[in-house]
Amino acid sequence: MQDFPVGPVHRHNGDLKQRRSLRSEDIIALVLTGLFAIALVGALAIAKTLIMPMVAALIVGTMLSAGARVLERYRIPRALSVVLMLIVSGGTVALFLLLISSPLLAWMSRLPALGPQLREKLHVFDRPLALWNELQSALGIEFSLPKIEWVQPTLEFLSPTLTEFLLFFVTLILFALSWPNLRRSLILTFEQREDRLEALRILNEIEDRLGNYLLTVTIINLGVGILTGLIALAGGLPNAAALGALAAVLNYIPIIGPALLFVVLTIVGVLTAQTLGGGTIAPALYLGLVFLEGHFITPSIVGRGVSLNALVVFLAFAFWTWLWGPMGSFLASPMLIVAIILREHLAPAESRQ
Repeated sequence: MQDFPVGPVHRHNGDLKQRRSLRSEDIIALVLTGLFAIALVGALAIAKTLIMPMVAALIVGTMLSAGARVLERYRIPRALSVVLMLIVSGGTVALFLLLISSPLLAWMSRLPALGPQLREKLHVFDRPLALWNELQSALGIEFSLPKIEWVQPTLEFLSPTLTEFLLFFVTLILFALSWPNLRRSLILTFEQREDRLEALRILNEIEDRLGNYLLTVTIINLGVGILTGLIALAGGLPNAAALGALAAVLNYIPIIGPALLFVVLTIVGVLTAQTLGGGTIAPALYLGLVFLEGHFITPSIVGRGVSLNALVVFLAFAFWTWLWGPMGSFLASPMLIVAIILREHLAPAESRQ
């Protein structure tokens, strides 16, 4: 009887067992990674009141640190540079709030009279609504308007608490003042010179890119605010400067902010214009403006400095908005920039995945 070699067979079986064991290890690693991600998302959601203001302060403080570093080049002390940046930022916010607050109070005082005016303007829809009701009755379809129970959750979603604001403000000031010492401590935690240089490059790139991102977005939003004011002025809307300032502020919140301003422009236009068609001119022009800004201008300008994929930006925006609300939508792009920088340095494309 002829004997067959068994060595290769045993070797082949051993390779199969090794491959199976590696596959099982990959599955276990994937499961553990998924469980960790779920636990991390749950922790971020539960500790939102604590974590979100601190993360926002760190992101905004890093952005402002780029401007403070520019002032330091002119031999201005670090503390004075930080104070100047905070004063300029706070003064700008206060100016926009001042432009918005006076017309807002005036409109709120007119709320009792706005209801009848709006009903009178929308009387042209009485006949289509009557036809719609007749069609519902003929087809046996019941259609009810949504209840107003969503108002309180929406206000809670949009407005931060006093505790969150204080935590953000205190963390921002302390972080901006102590950032140089914190940078030095982070770099000195590494023993090897190459690791320290790599940490320095990462921190410098994060600071530069976030600073450039804030400056670019601010310039774009100011342009949107100016053009919106001109649109409101051309459309005959009152308080065009206030509407422009509101557009610049709300444009920091992607999608949600422009949608809110579109509703405001529509209501103001319908109430102030003589005809319903005339009241929709300004909202239509603003809708075209934000479409061009959001789909062409901002991606082309921001994309030159930071390689952000449109799908990844949208998914990050949707995730952080769902998790942390409007502040999450504001922080989505900066946190994505930080993640991309960390990946470029810690897991470069030429390294083994």
